[in-house]
Amino acid sequence: MAHDPLIFAPVGSMARLRAIMAALRDPETGCPWDIEQDFSSIAPYTIEEAYEVADAIEQQDWAALKGELGDLLLQVVYHGQMAEEAGYFTLDEVARAISDKMVTRHPHVFGEESRDKSAEDQTRDWEDVKAAERAARAKGGVLDDVALGLPALMRAVKLQKRAARVGFDWPETTHVLDKMLEEAHELVAAREGLSEAEIAEEFGDMLFVMANLGRHLGVDPEVALRAANAKFTRRFRAIEAALAAQGRRPEQSDLAEMDALWDAAKLTEKRDAAE
Repeated sequence: MAHDPLIFAPVGSMARLRAIMAALRDPETGCPWDIEQDFSSIAPYTIEEAYEVADAIEQQDWAALKGELGDLLLQVVYHGQMAEEAGYFTLDEVARAISDKMVTRHPHVFGEESRDKSAEDQTRDWEDVKAAERAARAKGGVLDDVALGLPALMRAVKLQKRAARVGFDWPETTHVLDKMLEEAHELVAAREGLSEAEIAEEFGDMLFVMANLGRHLGVDPEVALRAANAKFTRRFRAIEAALAAQGRRPEQSDLAEMDALWDAAKLTEKRDAAE
């Protein structure tokens, strides 16, 4: 199989990639590491590659994005190959299933429904179709198919959105703010008399309410936190650069000096943004 001419054909595209993966997984002539893998062992790589795609997009590094999309595509082909070996389904069936889903969920494009709707209207229609599909699959609970493997912050928002669709939601953002303050007070109080596990529980409640606040404000918590991480990284590097110009490192400074350098970096950013 490793000598399949398609493997060395530069114009083979998807067929070539599938042939390469089949050769890597061949029990007689394949790669020992690839042969040993299963769905569980490959899943973390799939998640990692998805984040690297998002990172390339955030940095607007389009050359890197091409490579990262290839890495992510490899993950899809890997899972498809393992599924075909086990007799679960084929990669062609995967493509057919997602194609059918896209057609079904876009009746305003592929059917008779009007396209004269806002993006918000179409998102609501999408959720209605998904709800109908869940009902057809006999999913019993409102939250049953919110994936457990999602990042916790993203899953919190999805759980809240799903509950809100059946009316379990605060009607006003002010109510969420009140709850956030309540959880903050509980967290402060928890430091004095609760166990580490109980403190962690209170902190989790706080994060959950923060995710809910973001949803009510129309802010994606994951995106907002990623932006905050980038801002922190950018400004801390400015501190490092300022100290390096003096021949020093952060550990040779103190909090007061680094705070002043942070404020200077912040002021510079605001001035640059205003120009």
